[in-house]
Amino acid sequence: GIKVCCGGIVGMGEEPADRIDMLVTLANLPEHPESVPINMLIPFAGTPLAEARPIEPIEFVRVIALARIMMPKSYIRLSAGRIAMTDEMQALCFFAGANSIFVGDTLLTADNPGEDKDTLLFRRLGIERMELETQ
Repeated sequence: GIKVCCGGIVGMGEEPADRIDMLVTLANLPEHPESVPINMLIPFAGTPLAEARPIEPIEFVRVIALARIMMPKSYIRLSAGRIAMTDEMQALCFFAGANSIFVGDTLLTADNPGEDKDTLLFRRLGIERMELETQ
């Protein structure tokens, strides 16, 4: 009865092959995780990755698309890093297969856009909001 939530952080200086390896590992679990959060690194001052070069938006979207193809029944979640994403980048992620977001600051160390901003984006994209049970 346990629901698995497992994903990763991208933009930490990894190579595209490292991102693929992460997704292959998740897709080859006995069951795909119910939830696959894909986080975009937000570099914080004073941390070892403070000067990390940001991941290119199209590279991030590719991770989302590959996750969707490899784990078709999983919730592919846009998670940490959304505050640094443009509406257009988030839209591309949804069009590529992301079908869930984390709202609020629960479980995250950085802010996320406010629900009002998310609501406006969803309205612009024609996406209907659906509440999921969290247990």
